[in-house]
Amino acid sequence: MSKSVRFWIIWMILPLIAIGVIFVGGSVVVGKWAVKTVSAESDAYQELKLFTEVISIVRSNYVEEVKAKDLIYGALKGMLNSLDPHSSFMTPDLFKEMKVDTKGEFGGVGIQIGKKGALITVIAPIEDTPAYQAGIKAGDTIVKINGESTEKMTLYDAVSKMRGARGSKVTVTIMRADWKEPKDFTLVRDTIKVKSVKYKVLNEDVGYIKVNQFQEKTVADLEKALAALREKKVTSLLLDLRNDPGGLLQGAVGVTEQFLPPNKLVVYIKDRAGEKKEFFTEGDGKYEKLPMVVMVNEGSASASEIVAGALKDWNRAIILGTTTFGKGSVQSVLPLSDGSGLRLTTARYYTPKGTSIQNTGITPDIVVKQKSDKTKERPVMREKDLKGHLENEQTEGQEPEEAEAAPVEVEEKDDVQLQRAIDILKTWDVMKKFNKAA
Repeated sequence: MSKSVRFWIIWMILPLIAIGVIFVGGSVVVGKWAVKTVSAESDAYQELKLFTEVISIVRSNYVEEVKAKDLIYGALKGMLNSLDPHSSFMTPDLFKEMKVDTKGEFGGVGIQIGKKGALITVIAPIEDTPAYQAGIKAGDTIVKINGESTEKMTLYDAVSKMRGARGSKVTVTIMRADWKEPKDFTLVRDTIKVKSVKYKVLNEDVGYIKVNQFQEKTVADLEKALAALREKKVTSLLLDLRNDPGGLLQGAVGVTEQFLPPNKLVVYIKDRAGEKKEFFTEGDGKYEKLPMVVMVNEGSASASEIVAGALKDWNRAIILGTTTFGKGSVQSVLPLSDGSGLRLTTARYYTPKGTSIQNTGITPDIVVKQKSDKTKERPVMREKDLKGHLENEQTEGQEPEEAEAAPVEVEEKDDVQLQRAIDILKTWDVMKKFNKAA
């Protein structure tokens, strides 16, 4: 991967956003963009006459005065949203927030949210944040923000309203399943710092690494974690990518190259014209020999799927869990002249063996479904469930098998996927000898 290449990956994968933390998906900007000059006489651009005609009628006749910019921004949002679930127009404020998100530090209250039908629902509060400390829980419904109903509110609108400067206040009205009426929570915003990498030692010699999302510092944080685990003399590695919505492409490549030798293909992308760009490992593969299991689930998307797909294709690790989200398209982030921006689907990505995971996801080597606690579960949502998703040209609409619901949070003692992964690593040498004998 050329170091002169600059790119973004944005997590627009799931209908899941962390207030002051995450918005999910996968996108790339590679190199410079050429802007084509199109004749005003073009058939397509003749339609602009209709557009300006409607703006003129609305501004002259609408019951209230409307700003031209508001109308144009609204039209741009509708135009991009009509393409696919991951293309969108970002106002200057949203564009700034998107760039800040990649750093993993911003002002907010610390809630991951998603849409359950028309309801904005708490997926999980982030540990040690204002929302967590106030007692907001997974599964809570946010019915109002500062007194305004969320019934017709988009996730991005909710994000904007709950974000703000450290020390400022926001009132969130919450309804819980066993409550008779909603309650107000007045939260003092704080600087939310999301640790993209967490690690510990399990069962005395199993190194456990959790990547929460792929940020600018993820690779550096992972290197520190691996070095610390090496000092503790771990004999195997467990990489947890469950519910990791994705992030920066360089993060995915940088994480993968820790576990593969140099010059191995990690991923390639292909645009509408068929132009192909490949991304290879450049590191020294310090940890390419350690036995390794990678855990994934339906919340593993974009950059997470790139990592899991590469390690699976190169037979570097055992992939365990449930089928991943299935986000195989690439969104380029393009700045506009007034500070706004476009997130536009421009390519598809493929694993080293040339497999598109669009709508199908990464199928684990060992399928292990998490035990379902009916009080803590949410519906499974994957790429193929999103309205207007791109089809997979390789599978002609095949769909992966899935559970009806997935747990929002699981105690370590009840985490059957984790326990199964540890069991595999503990018996690795035995299985290796068995395979050689066979």
